[in-house]
Amino acid sequence: MRTELNAIELKRQKISEKFGELRGKKEGALIGYVMAGDPSFEASLGIVKALEKGGADIIELGFPFSDPVADGPTIQVAGQRALAAGMDIERYFELVRTLKVEVPLVCMTYYNPVFRYGVEKFVEKAAEAGISGLIIPDIPVEEAADLKNSCDTHGLDLIFLVAPTTTDARIRKILQRGSGFLYLVSRLGVTGARADVAGSTKELLARVKTDIPKAVGFGISTGKQAAEVRKAGADGVIVGSAFVRIIEEGKDVNERLEDLARELKSGMLEEN
Repeated sequence: MRTELNAIELKRQKISEKFGELRGKKEGALIGYVMAGDPSFEASLGIVKALEKGGADIIELGFPFSDPVADGPTIQVAGQRALAAGMDIERYFELVRTLKVEVPLVCMTYYNPVFRYGVEKFVEKAAEAGISGLIIPDIPVEEAADLKNSCDTHGLDLIFLVAPTTTDARIRKILQRGSGFLYLVSRLGVTGARADVAGSTKELLARVKTDIPKAVGFGISTGKQAAEVRKAGADGVIVGSAFVRIIEEGKDVNERLEDLARELKSGMLEEN
């Protein structure tokens, strides 16, 4: 009953609804990432709210894992802080249920904790808590049938990553099985803020032809970079390390998160 009341009260959007709304306004999406439970359960409530207030359209809420192969040092350390503060799967779902935000929430984690918990059980609990989609970067599309079936059953989007090295054949499989949005990896390597936008980003945006919204992540940290990616044809940008670094620094966190979100969102208001 609590979950039902939460969903009714908040009217949390689905990912497709959010992108439809933004396309109608000719805006790109700002997708913000933070680690659940970093630095604490209580702090995360204010952090996510600050991102929404600053203009984030979708929020990725990371579930910490001990071996995050896609994450750079900033997010790795955030995961360690969250685990040390007591974050686990049940606390994660409780946090999602408690959040007073209306934007879609996406769970980003790795396959091991999902598999150990039970794929069907994890997806069902995520849906009940108010998660709209899953990103599991270390599961290949060819091995994701069980996860995809569970997501379809419970109404969650399964979001896949596409890198500059992804073959055209694999892109076709991803387009057949993915939904919500495509996570386009802007450069080779792990997550982390960069000073420039890689040329491979524009090439990848041009190569992937689909009606599924395309969001670019890995390395974006400024409104100028967001505007550049938007002009190159992206439907959204994904920003994580720049937000997580503010949390790590621990000074005026919510105010600074809101300010950075507002700056990044301004870049997504630029029309192509």
